[in-house]
Amino acid sequence: MVLNIGPQHPSTHGVLRLRLVLDGERISAAEPVVGYMHRGAEKLFEARDYRQIIVLANRHDWLSAFSNELGVVMAVERMLGMEVPERAVWARTLLAELNRVLNHLMFLGSYPLELGAITPVFHAFTEREDLQRVMEEVSGGRIHYMFNRVGGLKEDLPAGWLGRTRQAVAAVRAKLGTYDRLVLGNEIFRGRTRGVGVLAPETVHAYGVSGPIARASGVDFDLRRDEPYLAYGELADVLRVVTRTEGDCLARFEVLLEQTRNSLDLADACLDRLAGLPPGPVNQRLPKVLKAPEGATYAWTENPLGINGYYLVSKGEKTPYRLKLRSASYNNVQVLSELLPGTLVADMVAILGSMFFVVGDIDK
Repeated sequence: MVLNIGPQHPSTHGVLRLRLVLDGERISAAEPVVGYMHRGAEKLFEARDYRQIIVLANRHDWLSAFSNELGVVMAVERMLGMEVPERAVWARTLLAELNRVLNHLMFLGSYPLELGAITPVFHAFTEREDLQRVMEEVSGGRIHYMFNRVGGLKEDLPAGWLGRTRQAVAAVRAKLGTYDRLVLGNEIFRGRTRGVGVLAPETVHAYGVSGPIARASGVDFDLRRDEPYLAYGELADVLRVVTRTEGDCLARFEVLLEQTRNSLDLADACLDRLAGLPPGPVNQRLPKVLKAPEGATYAWTENPLGINGYYLVSKGEKTPYRLKLRSASYNNVQVLSELLPGTLVADMVAILGSMFFVVGDIDK
């Protein structure tokens, strides 16, 4: 029997279609059918200048908007050979880690919801609101921040903002134990996720899977540590790359939760450093028409869901000649065709939810 899950289905996080071939209750073949949300972002990049493409770039993974912006501006800055002011570097690192926590909290709440537990999502949105408040104060946006600029940030941090952010980080950290008790301590949750959807390290490498999903299978790779950018090189003593060896749904959830805790520690370290920096600029003065010199570069970052890369090709114009996007979710979801065969239909939702993807990040 051929069964379509989606394209509109509560467990698919959006407009994703899974074409399953079933033998009774067991899946014998699975094909993720992607592209229902495709907006042609890479083509739209070619018709907009380097200030305008930021607004497009932050939308493919709408839970990681700040990190998406970061990759674009880093690529352009690298082409220009531009040094970013120190205050901007540390502020970017702080905001990237707060954005990571916001992303992870969404999945820490929505994954149990897909397995029938409604309470965690209410907790997750309460904690998210604490951080959303300070992110909105600094940037003016709740989801699409538009705060990065080529050469730094849009403007300096508001007076007293560092203190309010420190309180928000402390509030979120104090409540993370809820997920240990409510979710990880729940025997039904553990029964639905332990030993289910085991992803082998060889498959991770073959498909280019990255982020928390890869680290849950024992692949110890994190760009923040292995190819430091922003201020991560100076945060080596705080940054902890969380890994598990089991590679199942439970391990993926545990990695996400531990990574959230570490991101809060990194945010505190950035706040300490920013508080000790003297006042100074947070951006570089740019010409009215910004043109990147002729050439090509590739800028990749450790986004909340995995490796996000922008391959920028310039012909010396004010618009990119080509801007190719390598999104984390696109690679991560392809592995479903290997993971789902042999499992039960009931386990399909548990496996699908544990892949922590955003459909816009797949379809671009």
